[in-house]
Amino acid sequence: MTPRWLMFRLFAVAMIPLALPAILSAFTTLPPQAATALHWGGLGMNGAIMLVAFIDLLVTPSLTRVEVQRETSDAMSVGARNAVKIWLTNRNFSHVQLEFHDEPPMPCSTDGLPFELTLTPKRARYRVYHVTPQHRGPNAFGSVYLRSRSRLWLWQYHDQRALPLPVKVFPDIQAVHGVELLARRNRMADAGVKLSRLRGRGSEFDRLRDYRRGDEFRHIDWKASAKHEKLISREFVVERNQNILIVLDCGRSMCNTVDGISHLDRSLNAAIMLAYIALRQHDNVGLLAFSNKVERWVRPMRGAGAIQTMIKNVYDIEPRYEASDYSLMVSELSRRFRKRSLVVLLTHCMDDQHLSAVSRQMRELRSTHLVLGAFLKNVPLVERVNSVPQTDVAAFQIAAAASMISTQTRQLANLQRSNGLLILDVLPEQLSADLVSQYLEIKARHLL
Repeated sequence: MTPRWLMFRLFAVAMIPLALPAILSAFTTLPPQAATALHWGGLGMNGAIMLVAFIDLLVTPSLTRVEVQRETSDAMSVGARNAVKIWLTNRNFSHVQLEFHDEPPMPCSTDGLPFELTLTPKRARYRVYHVTPQHRGPNAFGSVYLRSRSRLWLWQYHDQRALPLPVKVFPDIQAVHGVELLARRNRMADAGVKLSRLRGRGSEFDRLRDYRRGDEFRHIDWKASAKHEKLISREFVVERNQNILIVLDCGRSMCNTVDGISHLDRSLNAAIMLAYIALRQHDNVGLLAFSNKVERWVRPMRGAGAIQTMIKNVYDIEPRYEASDYSLMVSELSRRFRKRSLVVLLTHCMDDQHLSAVSRQMRELRSTHLVLGAFLKNVPLVERVNSVPQTDVAAFQIAAAASMISTQTRQLANLQRSNGLLILDVLPEQLSADLVSQYLEIKARHLL
């Protein structure tokens, strides 16, 4: 509780009669009766203000009788808006107008804080605000802060309460739920996935069905058609129970950020999206995260609960400011899982030497596995190339950036053409959609 500026102004006015005799005595002789009257008048005004301030304290409802409850999920998504519901219950006998502030998991951005609310007596109200976490891993909410004015606006009430609430900030699992909803509505194209890649022919017979316009004649089952006296087509599905190994680079190159989100966060979101789609295709999905050591290993698994198990095992992975050991990655994959798999490497190469080191180790995996390398583009270089030069220096910088991008693109093209590797060279924000589309194309073409 602290006095407000209104109280200070009132006391300043009440001090004028007390200071006036001393000021006037410097210019003229003030009668004793007038000086005494001013003195007692000033004291009376100060006493009246103090009495009114005391009454204001008595008639103002207490913030301690306002109950606060916070409701939110114990799992939040990094880079996504997460709703937080605040319940406020007024146990006073009169209404309370207050301002509320919370201490969300940091670092984050909030929408809807602080907010003001008027509470009626003996009633509960709620308000929802949104938190966008910017860092994965274990975190927690802190204290809540309440502030209100007294009835006569003379006092400011403050109340700070420790209301800890641990939360886990996961990768963008909300995107997975969104894709699941789109899949149920057959609207996967809205998520950026190219559905035309799903039109490949499977090799495993699934069922017989009525002929549809556009079916190939070689898929017509003539015996079944003769029996039912109508055209019957055979329907095939792509192979199931194949192995997908997602390899996540956690070295220093993945510490780079775009719009406040690191390359590792983008890659982890894409890995979870790919794992979800692959599990829906009844494949086995595992993950290896490495830097200069093995950060995390999730054995290949399948089933309804596999995606949740994977998220819980990898949500707190952090990039390390260490050079990634790609030879360690190859040896660990060979030691931990020898069955033929689709190995998806998610990484970012900072220069030509770095790309050469990655390419050399990717070729080592080719004899056993089908290898897909997803390389994140250098966003500042791409933005520089797409800008319009205003000076000679800017033109030189754009030419240098274009040369660097051209060299890396040529190296990746040679890697794909000469070594039989699959390559994606994408912007970070397009990684999830392009990776899923490439996986579906691999399945449709029976490359694995």
